[in-house]
Amino acid sequence: MVIQKFRFSLVATVSVALTLSGCGHETKVTRVEAGVVTDLSGRWNDTDSRMVAEAMVKDALQYPWLGSFEKASQRQPVVVVGTVLNSSHEHISVHTFITDLERELTNSQKVTFVAGKGERDEVRTERKEQAMYAREDTQKAPGKEIGADFMMKGTIATILDEADGTKAVFYQVDLQMIDLENNAKVWYGQKKIKKVVEKKRIVF
Repeated sequence: MVIQKFRFSLVATVSVALTLSGCGHETKVTRVEAGVVTDLSGRWNDTDSRMVAEAMVKDALQYPWLGSFEKASQRQPVVVVGTVLNSSHEHISVHTFITDLERELTNSQKVTFVAGKGERDEVRTERKEQAMYAREDTQKAPGKEIGADFMMKGTIATILDEADGTKAVFYQVDLQMIDLENNAKVWYGQKKIKKVVEKKRIVF
């Protein structure tokens, strides 16, 4: 009888433990539209990247350097995106931000956008392989690339202030448009974002 009671007690204990462990880790996934703002942690996210890129490219293309170049050269300027440094305290996907900048520049139809350094290296390798393996009438010859007139580059920095479970994160994005012929900075843009993140204590 004692052994049966012990077995029953052990089974009951294991059952309760399994039930509690199952209830403590429930995962729920909800699909939302890609454009919906989902600011869960307060850190830099896809919405920040997209909105900053849109605003800064729009600002850059409204400045006099664009019209002055078109008037002098009778064509659209050729632009390339250079390095964007992450000087913040967070791990920020700079590649995603650069892609957002490239999309906005291309879709503006106001500049001719050319591939950056990494992409150019890949394309040049492809041309070399074509010279070796592709039919002669389909090979793309070297030396016909379009040189950029201007380069857009910049930095992403943060200032963090935190006290009593509340923190304020200040993001500052600085971008410059540089004339590749004479190194003149023809445009300087700055975008600031400030987020306040409060962690509320839950009392059981």
